[in-house]
Amino acid sequence: MFFLRRNPMRIGLIGLQGSGKTTVFNALTKMEAPVAGYAKGRVAPNVAVVRVMDERVDRLSGLYHPKKTVYATIELADFTGLAEGAARGETFSTAAMGAIKTMDALIAVLRNYEEEFPGPPTPLEDLRRIGDELILSDLMVLENRLERIEISRKRGQRTEDLVREEKALHRVVEGLNRNEPIRDMALSCEDEKVMRGFQRLTKKPLMVILNSDEKSYGKNGALVGEISRTYGVLEFAGKFEMELSGLDDEEARLFMKDMGIRESAGRRLTTLAHATLGYISFFTVGSDEVRAWNVREGGTALDAASTIHSDLARGFIRAECFSCADCLRWGSEKGIRENGLFRLEGKDYRVQDGDILNIRFNV
Repeated sequence: MFFLRRNPMRIGLIGLQGSGKTTVFNALTKMEAPVAGYAKGRVAPNVAVVRVMDERVDRLSGLYHPKKTVYATIELADFTGLAEGAARGETFSTAAMGAIKTMDALIAVLRNYEEEFPGPPTPLEDLRRIGDELILSDLMVLENRLERIEISRKRGQRTEDLVREEKALHRVVEGLNRNEPIRDMALSCEDEKVMRGFQRLTKKPLMVILNSDEKSYGKNGALVGEISRTYGVLEFAGKFEMELSGLDDEEARLFMKDMGIRESAGRRLTTLAHATLGYISFFTVGSDEVRAWNVREGGTALDAASTIHSDLARGFIRAECFSCADCLRWGSEKGIRENGLFRLEGKDYRVQDGDILNIRFNV
């Protein structure tokens, strides 16, 4: 069977200058990007691909002994931050905005340390400001589109499609003016259809990383709780965890234990990202390759086939299906069949997390 690697989930790190975004990026990716890039006028984001570590992939590889093992991945982009005192609407450069629009989700990194700063951190205020700037960015784009529609109407161009678009845009703009991000709006099917033509920032899922220092890490329960009322949130000891990323696994585990950090930065992020974006994992297995794939929760066998390769979806016949848990329990596909756990599913079957699929197709 042939495979086509799909683009990974793409997540952008955003925040104010000095929030420690690049430090967090280095902790997550084990890269060594300069942590003061913004001071030198950096515009292009730092980009890296992070493997989604999953013990099930390791155990399946131990069972099948494939030539190649492939984990699911997440692409991280670290964008230059907004300078304190910058004018409203200048959060992102035009060049950066084009890249940010392509992200599947955003992470706001919030400073929660005093080192090298004259005053105490204000993470809630920073989060409010980031939210305001994202809303302002969306407002500028949508209001500009409304102005163009108005010009078209004055020129006698008034189609039903333009009328519907104008009404939908007005409803969304009214919500943004109430400081309501698009992701929280109860949009009608018609409004959703119109908004699909705009890659708006407040439509994207937003997560938060509270970037604390070693002294305060783990002692910010009330603050984390307040943020979690609206967003999925993780607390990182960014500088400490960046240093951990340069150690071997055993050394890193010892230091993590001393700090009360149960999982690596990358593992915690990928877990949160999957939950926030609603992704689950399924697997393809064999002697050539064991591979993990991502699909949206509620996705069908046809969606899974398309994720692997467009030809599999086009010529879909049936999906051979059994669970990873059953496979590991019985130790072989023979055991799966003998215990009646092997299934043939149609294209409308809703894939479950941990499913192992083999797509029968004909093109």
